[in-house]
Amino acid sequence: MAKTETALNVNSISRISAGTVIKGEIQSPNDIRIDGTFEGKLHSKGRVVVGETAMINGDIFCGDMDLWGKVEGNIYVKDTLALKDGCVVNGNLHIKKLSVELGSVFNGNCKTISDAEYDKLSGAQISVKAATQAQHQHQTPAN
Repeated sequence: MAKTETALNVNSISRISAGTVIKGEIQSPNDIRIDGTFEGKLHSKGRVVVGETAMINGDIFCGDMDLWGKVEGNIYVKDTLALKDGCVVNGNLHIKKLSVELGSVFNGNCKTISDAEYDKLSGAQISVKAATQAQHQHQTPAN
């Protein structure tokens, strides 16, 4: 039998190129590749690839992650986190599976979590954001 593969639509991958600086929050149902600088919270249901030149300061929630760059913050991965040679992580890992190459640097705690724990942790972050937005809308005086 022939092996069938799903075609990856290159337009469904978001990319932050080297030299680009973004501050804020990113939410995406698709894969993301970061080669630039990102400060804030990142939520992706897909794979996050952090390139060699990338610097991230903030929390990351994703399905899978390949990490070559630098991260200052907590990482929450629903399935597999791969720490590649040359990466530096200063923060806590909440993952289902972990792959570590020689030459990677990790400073923090590592906790293995289930799919249900990931859903609770990532859902709690989204719920807090939604509650905060709703609170601000109610506090804003009408014109």
